[in-house]
Amino acid sequence: MSNDTPKWRKMKNKYSDINAAETLLRANENKCVSACGRFLSLDETKGHVWMLNEIKTSPSALIIYCKGTVIPVLCGRKEIPSPDFLKEFVKKKKIHSLQGQKEDVLVLEGIMKQIGAQTSDIFDYDLMSLDKLPDQKCFSSGPENLVLRAPRLIDLDAIAPLQAAYEKEEVLPSGSSLSPATSRVNLAQIIAKGQILCAEINGSIAGKININAVSFTRYQVGGVYVHPDFRNKGIARRMAGEFITSLINTGRGVTLFVKKANKHAQRLYAGLGFTVSGDYRITYF
Repeated sequence: MSNDTPKWRKMKNKYSDINAAETLLRANENKCVSACGRFLSLDETKGHVWMLNEIKTSPSALIIYCKGTVIPVLCGRKEIPSPDFLKEFVKKKKIHSLQGQKEDVLVLEGIMKQIGAQTSDIFDYDLMSLDKLPDQKCFSSGPENLVLRAPRLIDLDAIAPLQAAYEKEEVLPSGSSLSPATSRVNLAQIIAKGQILCAEINGSIAGKININAVSFTRYQVGGVYVHPDFRNKGIARRMAGEFITSLINTGRGVTLFVKKANKHAQRLYAGLGFTVSGDYRITYF
């Protein structure tokens, strides 16, 4: 093998490696907020970053592994050297999902199949972005008795069923079962960080929206759910509008992804000013 052949290597915990990886992620941040968020919160006991290094240059691609999720940031590369470290993960059944820009995921999907990984489900999304305040008309929607507020941990029991329903409808692959305990723990962490807004009508929690990733200059919004009994009343529009406005006012942009088939959600976010910035894909194994 020529010394000029690009090779994958694990990122070391030193300034030069971390800075080089961060530089690449910042340059692609708008389309890889999830990857940036995982990178910033990476726990070395549960995840790693691999860098595709070329002689005397910064890395040209990254692969982030964290808690069973693999996120490639290939920067448009259609062909890459085989990331042999993935073989060990497949053997040990530690890869549960592959996610990121669709063009990057497709490259890794092919490699995963070659090393024996079996796909169980695939979800395709529109990646949408917003960098300015949403249409203020959204604040006039919703019932007169709608109250929007930041929930407290005392509200966990009331919000947990909405979070569980959201995960069943929008997140879990077919054939998978929800872990209520894990769902509650994750929700409690989101509430404790103040990264959530809930909609309340006559004392009942009707909907929720939260941050699910924080990158260098952007928030990624997710977990948007309105109870079926309260839908088609403008609650989601009002709730999303106010929450996203509060995020934009911090000086950051907002990103989210929505299933290709969910035309209602696409119209909601387009009405707030979001535009499609790419294709996102999650492949489950």
